[in-house]
Amino acid sequence: MESDVIVLGAGIIGVSAAIHLARRGRQVVLIDRRPPGEETSFGNAGLIQREGVVPYGFPQQFGLLMRYALNKRVDASFHWRALPSQAAFLARYWWHSNAGRHQKISAAYAPLIAHSISEHADLIAAAGAGNLIARNGWQEVFRSQAVMDAEFAEAERLQKRHGVSHRQLSAQDLARGEPFMSGPFVGGLHWSDPWSVRDPHALTMAYIGYFEKLGGRFVTGDAASLSADGSGWRVQTADGPVSARDAVIALGPWSDMVTRRLGYRFPLGVKRGYHMHYRPENGATLNNWTLDKETGYLLAPMNRGIRLTTGAEFTGRDAPKTPVQLDRAEAVARRIFPLGERLDPEPWMGARPCTPDMMPIIGKAPRHAGLWFGFGHAHHGLTLGPVTGRLLAEAMTGEAVLMDISAYAPERFRP
Repeated sequence: MESDVIVLGAGIIGVSAAIHLARRGRQVVLIDRRPPGEETSFGNAGLIQREGVVPYGFPQQFGLLMRYALNKRVDASFHWRALPSQAAFLARYWWHSNAGRHQKISAAYAPLIAHSISEHADLIAAAGAGNLIARNGWQEVFRSQAVMDAEFAEAERLQKRHGVSHRQLSAQDLARGEPFMSGPFVGGLHWSDPWSVRDPHALTMAYIGYFEKLGGRFVTGDAASLSADGSGWRVQTADGPVSARDAVIALGPWSDMVTRRLGYRFPLGVKRGYHMHYRPENGATLNNWTLDKETGYLLAPMNRGIRLTTGAEFTGRDAPKTPVQLDRAEAVARRIFPLGERLDPEPWMGARPCTPDMMPIIGKAPRHAGLWFGFGHAHHGLTLGPVTGRLLAEAMTGEAVLMDISAYAPERFRP
């Protein structure tokens, strides 16, 4: 089988890249070891975070770091045995999160986030997936006045600098908006611009349907078999070998399994996360995606039920599941919302691919012709899938690129 482009990875990043390449007349084969959207893209919070212009940094305050070291929190957990192998990545992550460096990173990151809604809107309309989308933002709720005041001030700063809209919520506003939610909340913050996805996997599958209408093809295959083939690339699939002039690596947390074999040493880490769905009790309704800010979990009204998502777990990508954060979060969440029975047979777990400078790797491979990278999107894979796909397709086809992507170039890590 011959094609113009091989895209490795059928999560939201790879699918979006495949669509944009197919739109430009390229014959595209999308390859993954599993059906589309069943890895990291399956288990996110379902937020297209237009407000997320500041990437999640590593805590800098000594007191907060000491509290994290107790390893009893909901928003972050770690495996002691994994720390030696994680130390180099975490040290670089901490270094980049220094206030001055983090501010510069945020300035480079914000233009990418600015296109998140518009680029999703394009694909949602083309894929006929509007029924999966809620367009009423999402909210954070606060347990203390000090945290609320600090978050209000930050929201004002983001609105002035980046045009991110928000609304301050009193405790009475929360009670009116979420009558089935209770708790010691002093108020909240409603981010107005983001969109929410009621079923992230269904959205990926809608995009796959659109990709196939454009003439694209998905096949099951082994990304690790990628090899140079004359002036192009070859991958082994269930349908036989596939050859193409260009290849895109969009394998999320597994990207380094391929890039390392080609001589690249990207400092790619992972933050694992869990989710579970619940049936609400006694006809209770959750009206909006809600983050319990100071505890560190999120409740989302998904099509399957109320989805509870956890923060970050730091351990090896392939380590066995240890959903202690989910159990901790569930115990707290049951005190503020009437969650009923669990609907999933076991907790879902996924791994977010992260770089120490909190920005994705997007662009041409420095030492190989026809090889392109699109991975490392951390918490914002769903948010940045379509814009990343467009940027890659424009760069690969020689078009004028929507925005400058030099800040995300692979060369910044001297791979």
